[in-house]
Amino acid sequence: MKKLVLTLTGFLIAGSVFAAGNTTNDSFNKAKRFLEQDVYYDHRVTFYCGAEFDARKNVKLPAGFKTEKHKNRAKRVEWEHVVAAENFGRAFQEWRNGDPQCVNNKGQAFKGRRCAEKVNKTFRYMQADMYNLYPAIGAVNAARQNYRFQMLPGAKSDFGSCQMKIEGRQVEPPESSRGAIARTHLYMQDAYPVFRLSSAQQKLMDAWNKSYPVDAWECRRARRIEAIQGNENRFVKEPCRKAGLW
Repeated sequence: MKKLVLTLTGFLIAGSVFAAGNTTNDSFNKAKRFLEQDVYYDHRVTFYCGAEFDARKNVKLPAGFKTEKHKNRAKRVEWEHVVAAENFGRAFQEWRNGDPQCVNNKGQAFKGRRCAEKVNKTFRYMQADMYNLYPAIGAVNAARQNYRFQMLPGAKSDFGSCQMKIEGRQVEPPESSRGAIARTHLYMQDAYPVFRLSSAQQKLMDAWNKSYPVDAWECRRARRIEAIQGNENRFVKEPCRKAGLW
């Protein structure tokens, strides 16, 4: 039987060391407030499309942006899980099968995100992990859903001047976001043993991590989140230090 050993730096599972994830805040709403007030207060720019937004989350859409769906949500910023909540949530049996505690006031059983959030604290910590939360135009967040990232040669942008492409339940993000997307996926896998990348996703994230290096904002963002949340994203912190940006 494999032993699970908690160490000062994380988890040791079958000889592999995993960095510690979020263990300080299990409230998704609090995480969003921290991001709004203490992380993005001087960099109110959406992740995929580079749109400016104000303290009330109203978006100034960039020139040439367009959307055929979710037009009302295009007016507001939403906090998106880059590693979609469903994609790590399905690892929890409460999401898949429900739980005796997951019964509404009419006696009806429920499962999915509501049940995992109600019953499982590890899920709540993952859902509230600020390293995995980014501001996105609401319409873009809605269209992305839980689709995985992939290269889509020949696909056209779904949002005009914002080069976010969605095709066949897959998403190709703009080049400006690929490095941070990769380092977020690598962090989530490293920090939470319940979440594993497929071999294809692992190769893609490794490639994007190498091809799209950290910049000053990604480093500043990670530094602020570490100060609030209390754990590091080594996939950002180490290259930031090497680049003299930490």
